[in-house]
Amino acid sequence: MVSSASGDAAPAFPGLVPELLITDLATSLDFWVALCGFEILYDRPQEGFAYLQYGTAQIMLEQIGVGRNWVADTLERPLGRGVNFQVSVPAITPLVERLAASGWPLFMAPEDKWYQTGSTEAGVSQFLVQDPDGYLIRFTSRLTVPVR
Repeated sequence: MVSSASGDAAPAFPGLVPELLITDLATSLDFWVALCGFEILYDRPQEGFAYLQYGTAQIMLEQIGVGRNWVADTLERPLGRGVNFQVSVPAITPLVERLAASGWPLFMAPEDKWYQTGSTEAGVSQFLVQDPDGYLIRFTSRLTVPVR
């Protein structure tokens, strides 16, 4: 278990937690926490680090040049090219509305999409947005309509 800033116990670490190198922790926290609804499980501001959670999704943010950065090559914007991070949420509409109210642009407008999953289909409502450093985040919620 992980203790949050409030002292509450948080769920155990999942098997994979991405750690994103970012340019400014405060700016990233404004996006991830204030706009997207993540909570800070714990942070180390002196190291430019925060560990965030939304439901069962967890992600780490680490400011470039402040803490101990593991960098394989030159970092160029947008960061995270070629990857998007899917985050499951109960419904995308409140998040889309909050981003719109703040003037934050979407990378891909909301859509309902059905994906083949073996012999069945799974439906999701989804949209994509870029964080302040260009990482693509795909927020999804399951469609409750029966499989077509």
